[in-house]
Amino acid sequence: MACLVLLVDDSRAMRDYVSAVLEAAGGYEVDEVANGFEALRTLPRCDYDLIVTDINMPDVSGIELTRFVRQTKRHATTPVVAISTDASRADRDRAFAAGVTAFLAKPFTAEEFLAVTRQACDAGTLTG
Repeated sequence: MACLVLLVDDSRAMRDYVSAVLEAAGGYEVDEVANGFEALRTLPRCDYDLIVTDINMPDVSGIELTRFVRQTKRHATTPVVAISTDASRADRDRAFAAGVTAFLAKPFTAEEFLAVTRQACDAGTLTG
């Protein structure tokens, strides 16, 4: 059974990269959206196994999206992987306080990303 992933990033290049990495690995089905607002509209439609979100996006940030996800019954326990170019301790702390289960600083390798997503889809939970 494929791991259903919601990928949220305002960068087309990053969405293309992450989708290509997951597609090449096999066992993943990816829904892509370009911002947090689109994610909020998409989340009620599916039971996602994993949410991958950029932190810094216009309108609805990845932090705000994660807070919303944690308050919904449908996705309250869905692993959320945050990806961001801002990787200071303060940024990481804000992300974990919002409820992310893992944080990856951009740029990251395909191997680093796959290790995190595999752990999330296999176990359903992660630690930071």
